[in-house]
Amino acid sequence: MSNEALVQEVTPVTASTEIPRLRIEGIGRDFHTRSGVTHAVSGIDLTILRGEFVALIGRSGCGKTTLLRMIGGLLAPTAGSIEVDGRPLWRSNGQVDSNAITKLGFVFQESNLFPWFSVLDNIALPMKLRGVGKRERRRRATELAELVGLGGFEKSYPRELSGGMRQRAAIARALSTEPELLLMDEPFGALDALTRERMNLELQRIVLETTSTVVFVTHDIPEAVFLADRVVHMTPRPGRIRQILPADFAKPRTVDLQTTPEFNDIVRKLRHDIDEEE
Repeated sequence: MSNEALVQEVTPVTASTEIPRLRIEGIGRDFHTRSGVTHAVSGIDLTILRGEFVALIGRSGCGKTTLLRMIGGLLAPTAGSIEVDGRPLWRSNGQVDSNAITKLGFVFQESNLFPWFSVLDNIALPMKLRGVGKRERRRRATELAELVGLGGFEKSYPRELSGGMRQRAAIARALSTEPELLLMDEPFGALDALTRERMNLELQRIVLETTSTVVFVTHDIPEAVFLADRVVHMTPRPGRIRQILPADFAKPRTVDLQTTPEFNDIVRKLRHDIDEEE
């Protein structure tokens, strides 16, 4: 497979008139410090369709998490616009549109579970905050615990769970409000290699069952290629999109995919191009 064949335009070509799940146009973010202005992210254009899984990769400090936080309504952009289902996420005064933000779910590298809540109560918490009745939220939380493989652990507390199990609970909590866009910031970065591999398979299964749209930040190139439909490679600061590579492999995927020439062609190209940035 040639390098040219691997590279895809930044905005995917589609004949569909469907409103994309996420549209990012000209997004930038500057940070003002005593030593001057840091241009963290600049001029990013990206369109993500419903049901897509898109991975963001690049060197540390390239702006992956900054971009994700802007998409998640946690950090206001200093330039450009973000739309979720055609609705602007950020208003001109730098405030988040409360209706657009309800479509989002967030999973961080740390599970951030409340230690005094059981697994079930942690999963149900976002629903409780939105006024969902006790019976309905317990039903939905139990259903999600089963979905992420935590059936039988509903009454357990975070301290009684392994790292992988805590991340499963965090994913279930993010899914509890049925988000249309799931944002994941290195959710498996702190896990050992075998647990991370199992969690990749588990996340793939969950996403296929829920048909969620996912934006996933990772430093792990094989992980990005294994999970994603497209891999977005961001440049060092200021973070821009250097290239977008499609990972057109059938789903569900098994770990055997990582032994194929096609898979390793993409991984090698990304490693080579990131190494060039030193």
